[in-house]
Amino acid sequence: MARADYNELGQRIRALVEGEDDPIALMATVACEVHHADDRFDWTGFYRVVAPGLLKIGPYQGGHGCLIIPFSRGVCGAAARTGRTQIVDDVDAFPGHIACASSTRSEIVLPVRDFRGRLLGVLDIDSDRPAAFDREDERGLSAILAIAFARPEVQD
Repeated sequence: MARADYNELGQRIRALVEGEDDPIALMATVACEVHHADDRFDWTGFYRVVAPGLLKIGPYQGGHGCLIIPFSRGVCGAAARTGRTQIVDDVDAFPGHIACASSTRSEIVLPVRDFRGRLLGVLDIDSDRPAAFDREDERGLSAILAIAFARPEVQD
């Protein structure tokens, strides 16, 4: 399988989520579609903001994930804390990395925001390949998150 075609993936997700406003249903749909779009993606899922400074696992595809991640730890915590996408070429070199799966070599984590800019959680994608992600992935995945979550009707 080739690299994900983010334009085609975005169109497919737009059609699938039309009229849906439940954030969990949206997360489940996005996780499934994104995970199966690219063979670099070993684990694809969401961590939801459930309390100040705390993420809890949401819908995902792949093996088991960590259940709870504080904003103060790991790549997911860094994305939530800073509000910026984290692209990590080598997770073993990331200070405070949380090893939810020993097979993970690289990771991209994007903040997920609603149309008001409020942080709903993060999209976490792990790869068993080193340096699997780049700015093209960030742009494509950011566009998909905007399609699914940055709409006025999406509430939590």
